[in-house]
Amino acid sequence: MLHMTLRWFGKKFDTVPLKYIRQIPGVEGVITTLYDIPAGEVWPIERIRELKAEVEAADLKILGIESVNIHDAIKIGNDDREQYIDNYITTLENLGKEGITMVCYNFMPVFDWTRTDLAKERPDGSTVLAYNEEVVKSIDPQLFFDQTTASSEGFVMPGWEPERLAKVKELFEAYKNVDDEKLFENLVYFLKRIQPTAEKYNIKMAIHPDDPAWPVFGLPRIITSLDRIKRLMSAVDAPFNGVTFCAGSYGTNPKNDLPGMIRALEGRIHFAHVRNLHHFEDGVFEEAAHLSRDGSFDLYEIVKALHDIGFDGPVRPDHGRMIWDEVAMPGYGLYDRALGATYILGLEEAIIKNEKAK
Repeated sequence: MLHMTLRWFGKKFDTVPLKYIRQIPGVEGVITTLYDIPAGEVWPIERIRELKAEVEAADLKILGIESVNIHDAIKIGNDDREQYIDNYITTLENLGKEGITMVCYNFMPVFDWTRTDLAKERPDGSTVLAYNEEVVKSIDPQLFFDQTTASSEGFVMPGWEPERLAKVKELFEAYKNVDDEKLFENLVYFLKRIQPTAEKYNIKMAIHPDDPAWPVFGLPRIITSLDRIKRLMSAVDAPFNGVTFCAGSYGTNPKNDLPGMIRALEGRIHFAHVRNLHHFEDGVFEEAAHLSRDGSFDLYEIVKALHDIGFDGPVRPDHGRMIWDEVAMPGYGLYDRALGATYILGLEEAIIKNEKAK
């Protein structure tokens, strides 16, 4: 059974109040975070309790955290990574003590997603996130980051935090000797260090794929395809080590068979992002409405694959279009994500009823 959620960044950062989320039919809870705590710092248990109380007061549940961000020292493998891993372990302990047992995270260097346009207008007048590989190839990273920040409607976006953008050049320099293999080794090291704590509190670690699913600005990318996920699952072969199946991120590469990947990862998918993209050509795509015929993905087959493997975890509609003159964090308005949530649940209902009829 899909447990429908919406991502919520907290009342200081999100334009969508919890009471609106509560009114979306079928939505059980939120995927949230302590957005103002920098990567590497411990999440105080008092802050976690406050957040949990606020969500529960709105008659919702916290069904997962996205994200407890990982400090660059851990990804790079610096000498000081041990302290940052210890801090991460303390945060997991604090979450576990409060009964929060799913953590989505990523292991992407410098930033955690890339789009070249945050408000591309579509024929229907809506605006969407879009990507063009040629733009990335033709621009300096610092200028690219500055332009992205300037077009963000004044919102602080996940993975593009000001304290990180202020040191882009230093970060690129720090990663200059980190290739795919080194990054993978550091990820495995991190997972093995946190494993005892995750298992003690039954915390499922769900790694988010790289977005897009190929190197950007020469930085390594290691969570891009089924073969690479399987390698990670084998390297740390324990149930706590799983994935966030993000259809939109894996789907940036049209060669990835999304329903097939879901079926091949039975038992290791702890969280799902269900969304749609429209591909124009290799390296050129834009976000679409969740409706299958609006994009390049068959959402029915994606939801059916999740159902077929007995997935019983949190799911959320992902990046939505900006519609009806809404002003919000790019990709995270209320209206189109609400449409997406009900569409996904409608697909699940049809799948279940068709199965029973047979």
